[in-house]
Amino acid sequence: MKKITPHLWFDKEAKAAAEFYTSVFPNAKVTKRTTLHDTPSGDCDLVSFELSGQPFMAISAGPLFKFSPSVSFIVNFDPKRSKGARENIDVLWEKLSQGGTTLMPLQKYPFSERYGWCQDKYGLSWQLILSDPEGEERPFIVPSLMFVGAVCGKAEEAITFYLSVFKDSKWGRVARYGKGQEPDKEGTIAFADFLIENQWFAAMDSAREHDFAFKARFGNELRAM
Repeated sequence: MKKITPHLWFDKEAKAAAEFYTSVFPNAKVTKRTTLHDTPSGDCDLVSFELSGQPFMAISAGPLFKFSPSVSFIVNFDPKRSKGARENIDVLWEKLSQGGTTLMPLQKYPFSERYGWCQDKYGLSWQLILSDPEGEERPFIVPSLMFVGAVCGKAEEAITFYLSVFKDSKWGRVARYGKGQEPDKEGTIAFADFLIENQWFAAMDSAREHDFAFKARFGNELRAM
């Protein structure tokens, strides 16, 4: 059983969002619905659901937080595990991006034959990628942290800290920025993944200008179960 569950904070849309996500992802289901009464935000809907084996929780607790691309979810389409990976990534992209915002178009990039980054109609960010079939296998959904602005360059420090706190932890793949990749500083993390409590996470630095960061206003929290 997974011990860390992404907890998504919505204003009023937790039920609708959970129903939407479980309708577009494979092997998905709502596992529990309840209402928390007499909270500081009033009565709050709380929904637990699973997407392809990844548990989530969602709460409707008022407009106190907003989602930020600083926290996103990587969705790995591995041709080694699925013959229809390329077609499936296009299908999911169309559903998740409809009514949302495209951050990086779904197309070919130096790091992937097919990749796109979008915020869905609820503001939650998804990175869809056609994985390297020769690479190490990773889960279908991996939570990802992007260090920008004042914390750019802190990804490696953060990962090292998390690995020191949690059991059953280790580094995974690491790719660093090199010379000529300004404004990103040479040696900082272009992409890394790491295992904590036998669950995979990813992190990256970006020195480019972004209108988001890790702040009190972002609405993704990692909740230990």
